[in-house]
Amino acid sequence: MRLDQLRRREFITLIAGAATGPSAFQPPSALAQAKRPLVGVLFMGSESPSIMRSATVLAFLDGLRERGYIERVDIDLAYRFADGFLDRLAARAQELIWLKPDAVLAPVSRVALAVRAASATVPIVCPLLENPVRLGLVASENRPGGNVTGLLRYVNGLAGKHVELARELIPGIVRIGLLVNPGNPDATPRRDIESAASALAVNIVPVEASTSNDVDAAFQKLAGERVPAVIVVHDTIFFIERRRIVTLAAAARLPTIWGDRQFAYEGGVLSYGIDEADSFRRAAGYVVKILRGARPGDLPVELPVKFELVINLKIARALGLEVPPTLLARADEVIE
Repeated sequence: MRLDQLRRREFITLIAGAATGPSAFQPPSALAQAKRPLVGVLFMGSESPSIMRSATVLAFLDGLRERGYIERVDIDLAYRFADGFLDRLAARAQELIWLKPDAVLAPVSRVALAVRAASATVPIVCPLLENPVRLGLVASENRPGGNVTGLLRYVNGLAGKHVELARELIPGIVRIGLLVNPGNPDATPRRDIESAASALAVNIVPVEASTSNDVDAAFQKLAGERVPAVIVVHDTIFFIERRRIVTLAAAARLPTIWGDRQFAYEGGVLSYGIDEADSFRRAAGYVVKILRGARPGDLPVELPVKFELVINLKIARALGLEVPPTLLARADEVIE
């Protein structure tokens, strides 16, 4: 067979392959149709195996799989990290928007604000929304109206349960310290704590910390007040400084009570709050609805439905606390 005949046959074979299946000869329109949807994810913390294998991330991925979207098969995820620095959020959010994602998962309100500042059109799903109406993220919880939707992190009265749990943990307690950031726009948790304390004849001793630099002084003051326990009101600064806080609390022999199970793992005595993994799993449902054509402004903000109590028995014993059996029996998880 002559060389020109061989080349002609190869050419015909390639054309035939392009007509019957995927190949490099697909037209641009066909390639565009094959492109997987892209979802951006922006974290406050640093990239690490612990974040990527955390219960919340795994729950989000499970939620996608349950709805027919497997990462790197049916959907692509682009991750960015602010490394614990609030002033890096804007740049990382802009990096994600430049990728032209179909949606962005912003775990908390602070992150959602940064992404929304970078784009008023890219859909944003937030599993842990705090005070979204006051922050201007949504027009209303029933009709968000813009490009942000998700699930609430807080329900009225939730933080008040921390006072009740402190009383069970330390029977007869009449004074409880309160670590709070006065700059947090949502004062509801603090009001709920003070209201519950008043009803139980417990005196709240508030100590304020507005920046990371205030945390050491705050714990010096709490130690000086000789309070038997401290409730830490959820705040981005306290999340960033969580390891420092539990270290300071251990040095002062102060049991700490939190609203997030992660803090019980890292040295708090107990935590009671929403099941964040469940909220991330439900957030995947929002993302899928958006990928299928829904507008975020038409998807109502939902309430959390699962709550969990986690007790770190090891830390409690180290602090000389005898956790009542009735409290242990109600715990969703006990760390020993």
